[in-house]
Amino acid sequence: MKYKVRFPSHSIEKKFDISLSRILPVNIQDRVMLEIEELANNPRPFGKKLFKQLKPPIQVYRFSAQYRLRIGDYRVLYDVDDKRKIVWILTLRKRSEKTYKY
Repeated sequence: MKYKVRFPSHSIEKKFDISLSRILPVNIQDRVMLEIEELANNPRPFGKKLFKQLKPPIQVYRFSAQYRLRIGDYRVLYDVDDKRKIVWILTLRKRSEKTYKY
């Protein structure tokens, strides 16, 4: 069964859209969206070099990011709710030292 890919709140979705719109070149934006869509089929792509389970989880706003997806210089931090079959997209960040600190 496919998972739904969602944002926990409208404000988080808006911040994600702003971060996404600032990415250049545009083909990276497309790649980010494609990778996020693929999470619906496989929210934990173990074995995929670009995927990592975060230990310990990272607090993003008031949510806990359990997983990271690497897309070039960008990171998508997200969580998975297996009971409700939802992938919660929490943030998109350019890789830096503060990416994993909050």
